[in-house]
Parts: sequence; C-alpha cells; structure tokens
Amino acid sequence: MSLLIKGGKIVTATDAYDADIYCENETITRIAPALDAKDLPPDTEIIDAAGKYVFPGFIDPHVHIHLPFMGTNAIDDHASASRAALAGGTTSIIEMICPGPTDEPMDAFNEWKSKADELAAVDYSFHMSVVRFDESARQQFRRIVEDEGIPSFKVFLAYKGALDLSDEDLFAMLTMAKELGVIVTAHCENAEAIDSMQKRLLAEGKTGPEWHEPSRPISVEADGVHHLATMAGLTGAHIYTVHTSCEPAVRAAVDARLRGVNVWIEAVLPHLLLDKTAAEKPDFEGAKYVMSPPLRERQHQDVLWAGLAGRAISTIGTDHAPFNFNGQKDMGKDAFTKIPNGIPSIQERPVMVYTHGVCAGRIDLHTFVDACSTQAARLFGMYPRKGDIRVGSDADLVVWDPDYAGTISKETSLSAVDYNAFEGWKVWGRASVVTVRGEVQARDGAFVGTIGRGRLIPREATHF
Repeated sequence: MSLLIKGGKIVTATDAYDADIYCENETITRIAPALDAKDLPPDTEIIDAAGKYVFPGFIDPHVHIHLPFMGTNAIDDHASASRAALAGGTTSIIEMICPGPTDEPMDAFNEWKSKADELAAVDYSFHMSVVRFDESARQQFRRIVEDEGIPSFKVFLAYKGALDLSDEDLFAMLTMAKELGVIVTAHCENAEAIDSMQKRLLAEGKTGPEWHEPSRPISVEADGVHHLATMAGLTGAHIYTVHTSCEPAVRAAVDARLRGVNVWIEAVLPHLLLDKTAAEKPDFEGAKYVMSPPLRERQHQDVLWAGLAGRAISTIGTDHAPFNFNGQKDMGKDAFTKIPNGIPSIQERPVMVYTHGVCAGRIDLHTFVDACSTQAARLFGMYPRKGDIRVGSDADLVVWDPDYAGTISKETSLSAVDYNAFEGWKVWGRASVVTVRGEVQARDGAFVGTIGRGRLIPREATHF
C-alpha cells in the first residue's frame, strides 16, 4: 500500500519546509508541495499533517532489551519494547549484545538476533560487546562485522571481573576495530577504583541506593574517558562514549578530540533530566533511579544541554534497561551493588527532549532531529537510508503534534516495567502518526502496527 503525508512542515537536521511526502514500496519516492491525491493509486492512505511537523523516524542508539544482568533479566521483550518505542516516535533501535566472559560471541549474536527476529516491530541492529578477546573470539567478531553487518563494538571499562577487558586486550581490540572500520562504543569508568570504593562503603555499612553515586564519582568516569581516548589515539580507532553524564567526562572527550582523537559523545535522557537526589529517595524508592554512570548533581545537566546545542555532544540515547522495582530492583535491599542498573525511557525520550529541550529553548528543532535521529544514522552506518527525509530513504516518519499537552504516567507506558521514572511530569507535543517503512505502526500514543515486522538493518563499516 502507498502512503501520502499531506500538509505538514518537514523538519530535518538541517532544513525546514512545507511539502507533502509520498511513500511506496517502503521508501520515500516523492517530496513536493501540494501533491494531488488524484494522481496517486486509489488505495493510497492519506494522513493529514496540517499544523504538524514531520520528522525522520527517531533512532535510539543505546538500548537493552534482552539483558541478563545481576542474576536476573530485563523485563521487556522486543514486543513490549517495540510498542513503547513506536508510541514515542522511535522507529529504529540499536541494542547492546552483552554476553558473559565465557560465552561464544557468535552464539550470543545469534541469541540476541533470534529474540528480535521473532517480536520486533521496529527496525533494529546491534552493538557487539567485547568481553573477551582471545584468538577464537577475534575471528568470530570479524565474521560478525563482515558477514552480519554489525560494524560497532561495545566495551566496558567497568564491572571488574565480569565485563571489563585488560589493557592488552583493549589495545588489540581497538587495533582490529580500526582495521575493520568499526566504531567502538564504550562504557567509560575505572573498574578497579569502583570495586575498591564499593567494598569500602559496604564495609562501613553504607548499603542503600544513595551510596551508588559516591561509589563511582565523576572523577572515575572522566578517568575512563581519558584512558579510552589515549588508547584510541595510539591505535587510530574511532570511539563513542556512551551515557556520558558529567562535565569532566565531556571535557575529557572534547580535549581528546582537540588532540586529533576520533571521539563522539552520547548523552542519555536520564542524565539530562534527573539528578542524584532521585536515587536518595527514602524507603528504597531511590533504587528505581540506580544506573551506571549514576545520576549526578544538577549542574551537570546544563553542560550536557549546552554540549548538545553546540553539537559537541552528538546523540541522545536512553540506555533503556527495564528492571521491575518489585522483584528485581529490590534484590539490592541489603547492598546497592546488587541493584540491577537501569532507568527505562525508550518511550519517553522524544517527548521529554522536545519538552525540556526545544520548548525550554535549550536546543532548536534541527538539533532535536540531529541528536535523536540523524547523527545515530550517520555514525552507525545507516545514513541516508535512516535518519533523513529524502527520496530513496526508508519511509520511517513521525508526524508530530506540537499542540498536544499531557502527563507522563505508568498507565500510558507500553513498556512492561512496573514503574515510570518520570511519573507525573508534564509534556508538550507527541508523535501523532509513526510509520516504519511506509506502514503506520502507532497513532496518538497507541500501537497499531504488526509485531514481528521489524527487520535487521544492514549497516556499513565507515570508520577506517
């Protein structure tokens, strides 16, 4: 079936103009003012976008859906996560594959892919975590890049003894990434320092969620960024610092960029809007807000927003990691180190960035599109198929109603998690119609699409 979106204002990372969009065979085939429906096939679906914006489908470059972690598993599957993503306007996701250190990388890739193949309603790809780097693993990573179209790795400079790599393996992995044109996404902290500080705090009887942030302070994150950037500078690898939470970490990345290191910076929604007082809520409610790196002092939010406005920070993701408060987060009642990490926000990201970024005057509409869609497509080898509105691009489109006003609530969330970190927050604007490859998948916050319609996105290695 063909689709016509009529009367809207198209807004991309660089342009804004009034035009209609015609989509056929899953792609955008015509963009022009006042396309006449009489000239189109009689079964064309027509969407009236008068008074609304039309954005390229949003891309979340950092999500966890199938996630075994701390003795439990994230509560979403690809069906619930897709419904939530689409209701908010996100049409493509990149999920982190997180195997254990004894798992075979190819087995892990096939496991994660099978979960998405069955249930995803969004288009999807993966970052392949590197938690061991022996010769067998190296050959498997090479096949995953070259044969499966997954040109991005994930590395942890945290979680001592579980996910972290030795410096020898980190250097070798970055060297191979440069050879293959792979970008390396990285959780930047200092695993040794965190381990020592956690042990000291627990020995002092400081066990509640409010002690999570003091166990991994801003200096630990900045040190991780600096360490990774040093290795990247030596190897020529291209790196991407995920969930960058604070001014010293941003500064470390920007300083490295000025030295010629190929580094890009990601912010995530929780760090833009929530501060460390959320994790200090009484009666263990603060556990809902435990993530790593932790929520910081409020002044760091201004740095992140300014970095986005100036395009020093490239993308906004979520680090969506949905663990129930009851039955999962409360595994850590006796020790904050046992609280599954994560603040779910796969549905809320676009509207919260629009409300607290665009409407608040912190960023303009073009930066909103760039940070929530276009830059992810460019950095991760999907552009211009994804992340733009142009003839030949996938018909992933968001018709956005700027006049809507509402309230965030667990009751309107389509994620399976049992709480909403932004409960009661007021929002302006929302995704009115969301299409994936020309098919309407969501309307006015409701999923109306097809579970299992999502496809693996073929991506190109471009970071040589």
